[in-house]
Amino acid sequence: MSSPTNSPGPAPAGTMSEQEYAANLRRATLSSSVGSALEYFDFAMYGLMTALVFDRLFFSTSNPAMATVAAFGVYGVGFVARPFGGLFFGTIGDRIGRRWVLVTTIILMGGASTLIGALPTYEQVGILAPILLVLMRLAQGFGAGAEQAGATVLMAEYAPVKKRGFFSALPFVGIQAGTLLASVVFFLLTLMPEDAFLSWGWRLPFLGSFVLILVALFIRAKLQETPSFVQLEKSEQVAERPVREIFTRGRAGVVIGAGLRMAENGGSYMFQSIALAFVTSAAIGMDRGAVTWGVTFGSLIGIFSVPLTGKISDRVGRVPVYRFGAVFMLLFAFPAWYLLSLGNELIAVGVIAIGLGIAVNTMLGPQCAMLPEMFGNRHRYLGVAMAREISAVLAGGLAGVLGAALLAWTDGNWIVLAIYMATLAAITTASTFLVPETRGRDLMRIEDAVRISTTEQDTATSALPEPAAEIVQDAAQAPGRAGGSLTPALDPERPHRRR
Repeated sequence: MSSPTNSPGPAPAGTMSEQEYAANLRRATLSSSVGSALEYFDFAMYGLMTALVFDRLFFSTSNPAMATVAAFGVYGVGFVARPFGGLFFGTIGDRIGRRWVLVTTIILMGGASTLIGALPTYEQVGILAPILLVLMRLAQGFGAGAEQAGATVLMAEYAPVKKRGFFSALPFVGIQAGTLLASVVFFLLTLMPEDAFLSWGWRLPFLGSFVLILVALFIRAKLQETPSFVQLEKSEQVAERPVREIFTRGRAGVVIGAGLRMAENGGSYMFQSIALAFVTSAAIGMDRGAVTWGVTFGSLIGIFSVPLTGKISDRVGRVPVYRFGAVFMLLFAFPAWYLLSLGNELIAVGVIAIGLGIAVNTMLGPQCAMLPEMFGNRHRYLGVAMAREISAVLAGGLAGVLGAALLAWTDGNWIVLAIYMATLAAITTASTFLVPETRGRDLMRIEDAVRISTTEQDTATSALPEPAAEIVQDAAQAPGRAGGSLTPALDPERPHRRR
């Protein structure tokens, strides 16, 4: 067995200088952030439009309540497409690499969003209008199904081990920036005369997303492949059938990962969309422009709370921070929806801001590193994508459809909405007791964290052919390595380079 100092590292690790590593880390952060901003700008804008105007633009207004349900149904269609996109692009990402998948998904997702801004309305073409909207939502969701998973995996595999929680959370500031931008743009649009807004004003933010596509493509074209995937190629361990692996070895991680996201994902869309539809309904009658400030302030809080909770998870662990956020939402659900029912705009803005900025984002911060750490290197992209997107259908997509239906069936009863949110939070709280602590886990490992026992090193390396197993075992025994990590020649401040 070779000595630790002579063990080869991943291909880029041995040749990448400090300056090159820093440049690639910055580029990965910026690339992931812009993609996240575009995705959540589109989805937040679509959610705001769905809650407040799309029912009038793309559906018959003869029955306003059912038009709202139909609008949220199309909103949910995008979530239905996401697991299929995650499955398709996640498989490619685990077979040929993360970089080019991220280029493809940004084109597909952003292109569909831009085309939404050019669609005819129900008044212009009748039933063809919602059909075209469904097609665009399917394309948008198909691309988004792997976009956020790819950004998550990309940053986790580039980030320094001891600071992985913090660095992995930075691109998710793009989520807050995208949501913030969407709410501010929507508020400005509401200042337009209503006829102009319904005629052409609503199209502007969708058409404008084309600019973000160009920026993201420019950055991603220069991005290098992640060190973890390069190491897979070097050791000839790239999965030939990642789908088979994820449904045989990775099922537990996908199920638990989806459970972890129920409160974060479902809660996010409930506060961004259902809460707005609830407080602007005829029963309560708040001004739509005023209450969108809750989303704005929630996003502002998230710009700080997401990286902060990611950093805290580097110190105390992912699970305790995540569990705190889930329990907070569980306790907040009933007071939140009761306060929203009071009809006070200032209170409503505060409730939505706290729900998004603290309850949701306290889970999002540690999640950015936690999900990639839960899966082995051979099927990490696909595992993260499936966990994220299955939960997106069950929590995010269903939240819109079920929430709108509950509003219609119960004449705006806040209790049923509180029960629904509390149920999502309870599922996530329970899931935090099923996942082991993943902080500092070596991302070169090929086995999932959920399946690992105290014999983790032996079971993980036994599946590796020589010389790969020898490299991993040598690195694990080398002095000065961080936290028992098995990354070859691991430097605590640089995850994958030779010392």
